[in-house]
Amino acid sequence: MKIKEIRPPGQKKSRARTLLLLSGGLDSLLAGKVLEEQGVEIVGLSFESVFFEASRAVVAAEKLSWPLILAEITEEQIRIVEQPRYGYGRHLNPCIDCHGQMVKLAAGLLPRYEADFISTGEVLGERPMSQNRQALELVEKSGEARGLVLRPLSARLLPPTRPEELGLVNRQKLLDLSGRCRQRQIELARHYGLTDYPAPAGGCLLTDAVFSEKLKKLQNWRGAWRREDIELIKHGRVFFEDEGLIIVGRDEEENKKLESLALPGDLLLTLPDFKGPLTVVRFRDKDSLVVSQRREEKDRQAVEAGQALGIFDQPLLKKATLLTIRYSRYRQAEEAAVILVSPLPAQSRKFKKEEWEPYL
Repeated sequence: MKIKEIRPPGQKKSRARTLLLLSGGLDSLLAGKVLEEQGVEIVGLSFESVFFEASRAVVAAEKLSWPLILAEITEEQIRIVEQPRYGYGRHLNPCIDCHGQMVKLAAGLLPRYEADFISTGEVLGERPMSQNRQALELVEKSGEARGLVLRPLSARLLPPTRPEELGLVNRQKLLDLSGRCRQRQIELARHYGLTDYPAPAGGCLLTDAVFSEKLKKLQNWRGAWRREDIELIKHGRVFFEDEGLIIVGRDEEENKKLESLALPGDLLLTLPDFKGPLTVVRFRDKDSLVVSQRREEKDRQAVEAGQALGIFDQPLLKKATLLTIRYSRYRQAEEAAVILVSPLPAQSRKFKKEEWEPYL
């Protein structure tokens, strides 16, 4: 876990301080406002990883003048997704394990930030799989934070927590929300003057069916999940081949993103006028890359001797080249050229329509 203090909390000034697991969604904002109304200091704690970001929390904390700590937990997340103790939800989303992990990490930060307890925006029964009574108990158990997790929006429906028992929070002023109907949350938002909040959404890619399928294919292809691979398959059109990955950009913004994510050993393909896709080719293992590099050196020598290029005949690279043309405006032309721009020096080759027609 890597910690970044977006808005440092400073020294504790009131009787009670909480680390609020802040997503930036309405429920977590309301949880903070309910506690703030009782004089509890709010310190937002937001998590980000390769599967979800914290941009909504950053905006919300700025508007409400709450201190904010940002925790980057990609490596911890990958380990949880690989072997979740409590299994997955509908897709590759180990929500109970994930929430438990966040609670455990938050509990470890309590002394550092002079906080007395953890609070969340969870609502009993709002998400049947991960916010039922048993799931909430498992989160505390796996997070090793029994009695330290206060859920202000549903607290009166749940057993008293340590901050309630110690008098740091008045239980009677906490709420009894439950179920999936959000009318009371909307009313509370008006009460607290919260007008600009995002629509309910998980924000986690692991709950997305399409991305989960790509992630499964990535594990089968690589045998393990690596951050750099996961980042790459979040963008473009993704093709899994025996020797490597092919990622074809869909627009200029994706082209720029793919270029920024390319590793030194990746190959980059594009069109001569740069008005088409950028394609990234990533080899599965170093042996394939070494073979390609050796072939590239022979090709350079062949160029100097005036012979035909050969690197484009490498099966993985050739398919990537033809897919680059297929997803460009040149797919209806009779002939098109593609440039291998990385590694330098750049090399190019022309292809006939009948070569990329099978991919149309």
